[in-house]
Amino acid sequence: MNRRVVLGGSLLGAAATPVVAQTAHEPAAPLAPPEDPTPRAVVHFAPERFDDLWWENDRIAHRIYGPALQAQEPPSGSGVDVWGKKTRVPFMQRQMASGSYHVDHGEGLDFYEVGGSRGCGGLGVWYDNKLWTSRNFATYRILDTGGDAARFEVDYAPWPVDVIRKVSETRRVELPMGSNFNRITSTLTSDTAEPLTVGIGIARRRPATRANNIRREKERGRLDVWGPEAAPGSIGISVLVDPKSVVGFVDDFDNYLILAEVQPGVPFTYYVGACWDGGGDFAGRDAWWAHVDGRAFTF
Repeated sequence: MNRRVVLGGSLLGAAATPVVAQTAHEPAAPLAPPEDPTPRAVVHFAPERFDDLWWENDRIAHRIYGPALQAQEPPSGSGVDVWGKKTRVPFMQRQMASGSYHVDHGEGLDFYEVGGSRGCGGLGVWYDNKLWTSRNFATYRILDTGGDAARFEVDYAPWPVDVIRKVSETRRVELPMGSNFNRITSTLTSDTAEPLTVGIGIARRRPATRANNIRREKERGRLDVWGPEAAPGSIGISVLVDPKSVVGFVDDFDNYLILAEVQPGVPFTYYVGACWDGGGDFAGRDAWWAHVDGRAFTF
């Protein structure tokens, strides 16, 4: 399989060509066939969609938002999107190019609403009963695309934590083939040396998620949320953190959060997994949670 490395600099002046949204009753015609039908893991920087960064493997698909969107739709944000996927080949570029990416054309769709939340495993700094978060990513580096794993790094510009400190982040993401789990290594830097309490979040859905669809396990460093049923189906998300670093759990208006203590300048690793019950791999909550329980994670 072909691989390539792409280096991205500052994107603050990047131009964007918006993709036309779908109409409410547009038929779900099949997507254009892929030029390369080989299953593989890919990362794509998308100036055609306001500087999104998209990545996917044969199981799941994600995106984060770039500076052009921040300029177009302030305040935007650094939450992580997840798309339902039921094809083994890359489809995000073809889905977005269709102009109706919220519609299932037979390979998957984007129906997970991030809004102002952390979405699927985004993070922030928990201080004074509030989550302080970055804006959209500022720079990116694609490290590996088109092969057995999608790998990239992004930088988030400094953001304030109340008036006591500023924090910035460099994040490395790896999504291997055959896995629903992203391995994320984050390095937070700060203008003060005190430890940080980091909140890694999963969006709170409306209507409210039933209590029996949420698991919080401090001794295992796990937060699992099985999303409420919607017309396209349900999304399950799991966040896994080194249990030694976990200090608790908390909910705010937008998020369920697992809290971990980290040191500025010291990389820490966590995992974010997601599935769609319409994707054909997991029929529902119990199947997904059994899969999470059966995996080993190295921090």
